[in-house]
Amino acid sequence: MLLDLKKINQVPLGYYEYIREKHEKTQIVLHHTAGNSSGVNTIRHWNNDKRGRIATCVCISGKGSSKNSYDGEIVQAFSSKYWAYHLGLKSDVFRSFELPYKPLDKTSIGIEICNWGSLEKRGDKFYNYVNREVPLDQVCELDEPYKGRKYYHAYTDAQIESVRQLLVYWNKVYNIPLDYIEKNMWDLSKDALSGKPGVYTHNSYRKDKSDISPQPKIIKMLSEL
Repeated sequence: MLLDLKKINQVPLGYYEYIREKHEKTQIVLHHTAGNSSGVNTIRHWNNDKRGRIATCVCISGKGSSKNSYDGEIVQAFSSKYWAYHLGLKSDVFRSFELPYKPLDKTSIGIEICNWGSLEKRGDKFYNYVNREVPLDQVCELDEPYKGRKYYHAYTDAQIESVRQLLVYWNKVYNIPLDYIEKNMWDLSKDALSGKPGVYTHNSYRKDKSDISPQPKIIKMLSEL
């Protein structure tokens, strides 16, 4: 299925929350919010926080109690032509690879997946980092721990399909390659930091991040593009 642009929910950020400059786009970076299920609420929060111009151009809602957005809905904050800070780049990481610092926020497109991230198991129940219980059908158990955690909030089938549609669309618009290169996705990546075109995760740029997590369903989708 192809992306239906008419179904994208437009929830614009204020002009002071992103930068209306056009730059060539060469990378797509997958994030998760470590927050609740609503992309609408996420963008509204960005509009009202005091962090400055930190955002991604789209946010993908998930399962949950939110009444203003549905599972898999793509919510757009600003055009992918523009940019905001979403990587939190560190100069020492570039130096560790003997690379010059590059302002990659400008040339990358960020996708936020509404997801709580890692979970803690207590007895037969699972809890997120704000101590809310996550239903068992929303828990993904990895074969091996990732960043010290084995349990993660599962990306939904609808979210994964929306990510797929966005990747295919931006491949056509910006000619960004979609090859799945495992070593570039789940740890610091010299290719990502050097600005090599492709699809990456926040892990590719920051050793202290765990978004997105290497869940089998999303890996399968990425590897089949």
